[in-house]
Amino acid sequence: MKKIMLVIGCLFIAAMLMSCATYAIPNMATGNTLGSKVGTASANFVFGIFGDASNVNIPAAAKAGGITKISTVDVQLTNTLFLIWTVTCVVTGE
Repeated sequence: MKKIMLVIGCLFIAAMLMSCATYAIPNMATGNTLGSKVGTASANFVFGIFGDASNVNIPAAAKAGGITKISTVDVQLTNTLFLIWTVTCVVTGE
């Protein structure tokens, strides 16, 4: 019985360690030409609840990349172990 529980425990841990996923969600595109600059703004959330998202916005990402004319805006969600979520706003432009 102990060996079965050990195998189940190892399989559970292996499944949790392989459970990192990144989802890219296109959010907006403008009529401006696609520029070479990229700016990001990120925040981490524990259990998807506890965190500060006040700086995950388009102006903060544009400022971080030195962008004045925004071309596209994407949002990336990264899930690590189903516990920690990282939300990233990605802005491209000139």
